[in-house]
Amino acid sequence: MIAPDKNIKEPRITLVGAGPGDAELITIKGVKALQTADVVLYDALVNDELLHFAPTHAVMVYVGKRSGEHYYEQSAINKLMVDYALNYGHVVRLKGGDPFVFGRGYEELDFAANYSIPTQVIPGISSSIGVPGLQGIPVTHRGLSESFWVVTGTTASGLLSNDLYDAVRSRATVVVLMGVQKLKEIVKLYQNEGRGKLPVAVIQSGSTENEKIAIGVVDTIVEVVEENKVKAPALIVLGEVVSLHPKYQPIKDFYAIADKE
Repeated sequence: MIAPDKNIKEPRITLVGAGPGDAELITIKGVKALQTADVVLYDALVNDELLHFAPTHAVMVYVGKRSGEHYYEQSAINKLMVDYALNYGHVVRLKGGDPFVFGRGYEELDFAANYSIPTQVIPGISSSIGVPGLQGIPVTHRGLSESFWVVTGTTASGLLSNDLYDAVRSRATVVVLMGVQKLKEIVKLYQNEGRGKLPVAVIQSGSTENEKIAIGVVDTIVEVVEENKVKAPALIVLGEVVSLHPKYQPIKDFYAIADKE
């Protein structure tokens, strides 16, 4: 049972995107929301430094979910968010990346609407764009990629997303979130389409001090990831734009020589 604040304020909920990990990548508007929070519900990939922006009286509630360590089901998070809003006032739901990019943000807004609680959304920098960008990999580039896909690597059922079967045939840049555990399956999809030489990057903990990157092609990326000990949380970038990364140049030179022989 949540003990209510003696000075109950009007309930409201703000969904805030915390960005990909670096605390300085949150928006100014996101910081201002935290500064007026009575309660902060925050996820696993949120940088703890951001919690210092909240008032000292604010209640901090960790509701993070990692692979194999589910602290709260989504339904429980929804109920906590509403209960705290009704009993304390302003709840900031702080989510890694952007709330609407595989963040289940709309589900939380929809649940709050059932209780007529005012809500606001403050977008965040999605890791799908920000993390490759910080590595100098643009998701679009003239002459290389005219569009990009953002796809989940693992669905709720634990299977590969059906969209990946379509994405593999596209010339667009494909960014796969939550897909490192499925890397071998994703590689197989591309190989079956004859795209074994497509450039690939796998980036762990982008924008943070734990960031690692593995660069290769579809045919080699599994081995490169293992050699560099790149693990989740990480994203996968598949597309010609990866060839713009400095670490890809030796690979490009290798295949250029091989093609001449």
